[in-house]
Amino acid sequence: MPTSSVAAEEQAWNRDQLAQPVTTPQWRLWTYEQPAIVLGCSQRAAYERLLAAPGGPPMPVLLRESGGGAVLTGPWMLGLSLALSVGHPWLGQGLLESYRHLGQLFAELLMAQGLPARTLPPAELPAQQADLIARGLPVLDWSCFGNLSPWEVVDAQGRKLVGLAQRRRQTGVLLVAGLLLSEPPWASLCEALGQGEDVDVLRQRTVSCEALMSRRVTVNGFAATLTARLNKIVDQPLTASHRNSLSQEI
Repeated sequence: MPTSSVAAEEQAWNRDQLAQPVTTPQWRLWTYEQPAIVLGCSQRAAYERLLAAPGGPPMPVLLRESGGGAVLTGPWMLGLSLALSVGHPWLGQGLLESYRHLGQLFAELLMAQGLPARTLPPAELPAQQADLIARGLPVLDWSCFGNLSPWEVVDAQGRKLVGLAQRRRQTGVLLVAGLLLSEPPWASLCEALGQGEDVDVLRQRTVSCEALMSRRVTVNGFAATLTARLNKIVDQPLTASHRNSLSQEI
């Protein structure tokens, strides 16, 4: 079940998984009591600028080893880290195909909760991006949730619900995902990175489970279903670290 964690613990766990060959699939669910900014490996300049700012950054800032744009973690998000061996059948053929099963897992999870969620196949991505741009919502490459990638999860209007990323090494593959349970304070992320003019775009390019369900949501139902599915994937019993309480409300 979810491990209540600061983002730094999550990133440390992610790094450790590929430090040696992955022989057995390993996974963790993450909840975040406090907000933090997690930047992609190509955003080192922004990372160093935030650390050097007078008075320091407005919240903890981390640089992850995978690519992609900035992520604002916090109580509004449920995270997943999944480490697989290079030959695991979930990874399919090639980089993009590696995301397919993970995206479908989340889409099925959300549909089971009555949410209009679907994955975004590579062939549909250009048309979906063009539709958003035509609606005055440009791509925001600097933000994970300001852009779309193949097999990520969107609602019927193409608004992003789940962001995906991965890191590949000879020792294994680390897949990560972030599900928006409620709307993040996008202004905090935009202001910290000097992108204040992009707040409305981020709000309109994304949607949360809470917004789609029109009520406050808890992590319990989502995490319990996800745990059951992951146990089937890894084909191993739960360890003690997976059995934390699901009482935390998001």
